[in-house]
Amino acid sequence: MEGDQIRINKWLTPLSWLYGVGTEGRNALFDAGILKSRSFRIPIINVGNITVGGTGKTPHVEYLIRLLSPQYKVAVLSRGYKRKSKGYVLAQPETPVEEIGDEPWQIKQKFPHVHVAVEANRCKGIERLLADEATRDTEVILLDDAFQHRYVKPGLNILLTEYHRLITEDRLLPAGRLREKASGRYRANTVIVTKCPRTMTPIEFRVIEKKLSLMPFQSLFFSTYDYGNLKGLFKEEEKSLNQLKHTNVLLLTGIGNPKQMESDLKSHVLSVRSLPFPDHHFFSPEDIADIYRAFTQMPQPRLIITTEKDATRLQIRPDLLHEIKEQIYVLPVEVQIMRNATSKFNEKLFRYVHKNPKHRSLAQRKNHLKA
Repeated sequence: MEGDQIRINKWLTPLSWLYGVGTEGRNALFDAGILKSRSFRIPIINVGNITVGGTGKTPHVEYLIRLLSPQYKVAVLSRGYKRKSKGYVLAQPETPVEEIGDEPWQIKQKFPHVHVAVEANRCKGIERLLADEATRDTEVILLDDAFQHRYVKPGLNILLTEYHRLITEDRLLPAGRLREKASGRYRANTVIVTKCPRTMTPIEFRVIEKKLSLMPFQSLFFSTYDYGNLKGLFKEEEKSLNQLKHTNVLLLTGIGNPKQMESDLKSHVLSVRSLPFPDHHFFSPEDIADIYRAFTQMPQPRLIITTEKDATRLQIRPDLLHEIKEQIYVLPVEVQIMRNATSKFNEKLFRYVHKNPKHRSLAQRKNHLKA
């Protein structure tokens, strides 16, 4: 059920109260105009959350890329969490993952035609995208995880909240995992409840709608994951999930919350053992030893399934044994909008981008998009 994975450390509540004073004060300064939010003359769509990790931002950013890039020149701007570089970096196909972070690297590898840049200061990052010769053809900017970065005022603010950890059921850091109070959701134009089970009933949708209690101007959508064929990380081989009915699986993840993926896999395989690491975790030699130990203790037949994001960090490990490398498969995921609302969601995105063109050439696409 929704909110079933929320654990509150009640003894940390006093610290959460102090944290809340700070975040509310900062938001009040922006609301009063003392701290300035900057608008840009280009369509900017933010995909973010108010929870620490685990809401599925990257798959949703990829959904927007697939939707918009056939019509517009799209750029993705991220802070590049846990990267080893500083300042503005424009990703190239050969840029190492350590220089830009795992999620931007994954996006660039999957969508080489899209501009991908990292910059902690989003205003500076946008300025560079619009000014530099290599990226000045950008027509739409997707901000990855900038809901709290209020120095930029996006034209469309998409807030994600996970089905298993609804923001209205959570608490502020450090007692819970909220970066700010759940009332921050009212800054969003669109809210998406992510990682939903496919078996959700109409009454479950209505319960969540009531819990979120959004304003009339806000749109609410629900999304789930579609899984593609497994792809060998170190060899050219694909497997469908339907081939794993008699296989034991070690689910190796370094994402915010792998519980829904674990639940989905159980219906396709003989057994699942989950080996979770922290979000964006760079694997150490000790971690590699733990992976080898966990895998070799499992009965045959067996293999390792990992996520696309984790695959970026496993690929750079020189100490992975051949026995392990041969059995690591990557499970691709794509977002699916639920309740037959895909057209409504897509139309909302196109309507915003079309009404806020950067160049006159975009405005001339009106008849084409209507057609």
